[in-house]
Amino acid sequence: MTQEEIQTFLSRPLICRLGCLDGEGYPYVVPVWYHYADYGFYIVGRERSDWAHYLSQDGRTSLCIDSDSTPQRVLVRGKADTVEKPNVGGRWVAIAEQMAHRYMGEEQGREYVQRTLDEPRWLFFVHPTRLTAWQGGWARRYKHYDW
Repeated sequence: MTQEEIQTFLSRPLICRLGCLDGEGYPYVVPVWYHYADYGFYIVGRERSDWAHYLSQDGRTSLCIDSDSTPQRVLVRGKADTVEKPNVGGRWVAIAEQMAHRYMGEEQGREYVQRTLDEPRWLFFVHPTRLTAWQGGWARRYKHYDW
């Protein structure tokens, strides 16, 4: 995919599967919402989310964003930085509002955020160290011969 196609794809309300390492070093994967901006991914987590605690301890992460309706996906290997520890009313609010609008629609998204503003949230930013975008077909490296 071109950079423009990646941007268009990532602006859709797709679920991201975030992978991190739990306290014992095992893979831990969870579906999350994301906001793609500033050449990376903002992720907002609830204060008591296990994955948020794991990510705050070890920022190594992988993301998988794919579509059920089109043969497209974006895979990310990266480093998550803790932008904000759990708080009420931080920078995460504006990002959560943008995500809720995209995933739930304008009215329902606004209501959801307003209803849960008193719940502390984490804010993470994933800096991609590697981003792979795929849009159907076989990559040359997987082929044994050309068709």
